[in-house]
Amino acid sequence: MENFSSKLLQSAVEEFARLPGIGKKTALRLVLHLLKQDGEIMNRFSEALLKLHREVVYCRECYNISDSPVCEICSSPRRDNTMICVTEDIRDVIAIENTGQYHGLYHVLGGIISPIDGIGPADLNIEALEKRLQSNQEVREVILALSTTMEGDTTNFYLYKKIKPFNRKVTVIARGIAIGDELEYADEVTLGRSIIHRTEYDQKTIR
Repeated sequence: MENFSSKLLQSAVEEFARLPGIGKKTALRLVLHLLKQDGEIMNRFSEALLKLHREVVYCRECYNISDSPVCEICSSPRRDNTMICVTEDIRDVIAIENTGQYHGLYHVLGGIISPIDGIGPADLNIEALEKRLQSNQEVREVILALSTTMEGDTTNFYLYKKIKPFNRKVTVIARGIAIGDELEYADEVTLGRSIIHRTEYDQKTIR
């Protein structure tokens, strides 16, 4: 148990330590760094967090994080609306966008099927994807860009069965991403090549 000279310092450290991947020592370094900043910087920092909490929304089309009801990607006339890339979360959208190799639309599931974590199909944005395919006949291909883990493969298979009745081409990113890896940690060149060299998903691809 750390001995803090200030209850305010202790409280701030404990709140930072709640963040993923942040231990008590890292939290203390961050708090002490913020204490050295002037009032204007601290005001901007706190205001940015408050605005994020109050104003950020999820795109009603793809469930990406957005500043407006429809995100910039879905509303852009420059995007290829014949393709939808299905990702686990916003971090994967950012990773794919950084490659500069994909110019279609997205659909963020909000997770992957993981019974051990109590996450089933009903907990994800799968029904919304089905509705998009039903209402938008322009979509010709659905790209499954999920992590190459057992949970990711399970989700891919479930999605394939759900999409198959819509008679759309279903592809998966090439296995340039090592088995067991998550997309957000892949380098941009590898991820970009995996998207370019994606392969069609069918019964033969089921392991």
